[in-house]
Amino acid sequence: MDEAEVTIRPAEPADAAGVSALLGRIGTVEGTLQIPDAPLASRLETLQRVEPRDCKLVAVAGTEVVGMGGLHTTSPSLRRQHVRLLGIGIAPQWQGRGIGTRLMARLLQWADGWSGVLRIELFVHADNPRAMAMYRRFGFAEEGRHRAYALKAGAYVDSVSMARLHPQPPQLPR
Repeated sequence: MDEAEVTIRPAEPADAAGVSALLGRIGTVEGTLQIPDAPLASRLETLQRVEPRDCKLVAVAGTEVVGMGGLHTTSPSLRRQHVRLLGIGIAPQWQGRGIGTRLMARLLQWADGWSGVLRIELFVHADNPRAMAMYRRFGFAEEGRHRAYALKAGAYVDSVSMARLHPQPPQLPR
C-alpha cells in the first residue's frame, strides 16, 4: 500500500484504540511524551473525548491508523482562545512518505480558514531534525529551547518550542 491509499479524515471516538496503539508503538512513542508498553486503555478516555474547539485527524491505511494529528485548545482562559497546541505522530513504516505533510496541510487549512486560530504552538525533541524541517516549511519558527525536557530511552532530551502565527489573519472588509 502506498501513501495515495491513505485517507486523512476526522478522528472519531471509535478510532481511539488505533490512535492509542499508534502513540505507544516503538518508532512513534520516542517523539511523544507517551510511555511505551502502557495499556491501550490508559489513553482511551482522553482519545475518545470529543472537543468541539479542537481538530483531530487520523491517517488510515485500510483499517489501520497510521498517523494522527491534532490542534488542541491550550487553556480555558478567554485570553488564550486564539491558540492551539499541535500534536502529530506517524507510524514508523509510514514516516518520510508525505503523511505528516498531508496532515499538517489539513490542520492548517482548518486553523487558518475555519476556526479563528491565530497562533499554533508545538514542542519537538531537539534530536528530531526531520520534524523540525517540516514545521519550518509550514511557517513555524523556533522560540526557545527547554533543557532536559523529557526522558527518552534512559537519557534526557532537550525540546524546541516552535510557533506559527496565521500568515494572513482575517480582516474586516473596508
